[in-house]
Amino acid sequence: MARLRRGQGLDVSEVTITRAVRMPDPFRIERFLSNPKLGPRLLFFSGGSALNGVSQSLKRYTHNSIHLVTPFDSGGSSQGLRIAFDMPAIGDLRSRLMALADETVLGHPDVFRLFTHRFARSARPADLGGELDTMISGTHPLVDAIEQPMRTLIQNQLGTFRAARPESFDLRGASIGNLILAGGYLNQNQQLEPIIFLVSKLVGVQGTVRAVTDDNLHLAAELANGETVIGQHLLTAKEHPPLASPIKDFFLNRGLERLEPAMAEFPERNHNLMQSADLICYAPGSFYTSLIANLLPAGVGRSIAARTVPKVYVPSLGADPETGTMSLPDKVHTLLTYLHRDAGADCPVSRLLNLVIVDARVPDDEIAEISARGITVLKLDLVSKSSAPYYDPVPLCEALVSLT
Repeated sequence: MARLRRGQGLDVSEVTITRAVRMPDPFRIERFLSNPKLGPRLLFFSGGSALNGVSQSLKRYTHNSIHLVTPFDSGGSSQGLRIAFDMPAIGDLRSRLMALADETVLGHPDVFRLFTHRFARSARPADLGGELDTMISGTHPLVDAIEQPMRTLIQNQLGTFRAARPESFDLRGASIGNLILAGGYLNQNQQLEPIIFLVSKLVGVQGTVRAVTDDNLHLAAELANGETVIGQHLLTAKEHPPLASPIKDFFLNRGLERLEPAMAEFPERNHNLMQSADLICYAPGSFYTSLIANLLPAGVGRSIAARTVPKVYVPSLGADPETGTMSLPDKVHTLLTYLHRDAGADCPVSRLLNLVIVDARVPDDEIAEISARGITVLKLDLVSKSSAPYYDPVPLCEALVSLT
């Protein structure tokens, strides 16, 4: 059994308590399954799609999870919108909103179907422009099925997108959810927060999804060979060849054209969310562009250190082109390095990370190296035949809620 600290906020101070944890804890699991509306506030730092399956499963246990998502992507479905409107990336935000959407009739499934619809990649641009027009007019079947006043709200966002859309913008393969978010961003004086809040209500998101920062920036890396790479799309090896050398330093940059390091701020509203969390999780995903990227804004490390709750790292399974040959202890060391940059070099490790959850197949020598830093490592059976080579969402969710 692991013994962990857990913080309980009071009016004038914070009290730290210690309790024995049973893994998994059948009593807590059953209690949360019976009433997820009163479930724990698990806060995740993540991006991309790696956590979406876990997020979908998590809705069975809690409707109060918090997801801080990176808005720095520069590839995939977000790239065209970022170029066209000089805006933060919204693809990962839309993806997580849909993963947490209420899938019952109470969650407006008609809105969900529209948000997850994509224009055909093989269609002619003129035909797609016509299809967009039918959505804005309300005659498209997917829009016509949505009740008022939600239908008019959606039509307005799409209309704003169409009015601002450059002629060169390619609709082929575009996510309708992304177009609605982009229109809302433009409608709200280039602010993400109001449209994320609106979409959360439209699809009945069972949790809270926020961009980790409002700043419109990009990711950059200095490699060990001295090369500088600017842009998330060049770092992930999904759309371009893998990096030629390991990442030496990782930072935010003003744009994609030239090296111009920048700083982002962790908004006060996200700090407040952090202070309400029952557990903080550094989630699976691309190590640098999905996890470390969320820790770069000023104030993130200090907010984490200020909260006395379990702080858990769940490393990704399988190969990650961003980390190359890095071992699990290397990843833990790197994670702490970026956290210490903001929290301060003298901040105790226990304030930033006190637990690593790994699958039972992780070698004991790697566990011993992590444990030597005073970090508890829990080895659990987290991969099933149906989920391999990835985590089975059920045992992972049950492990996390057992720790609250």
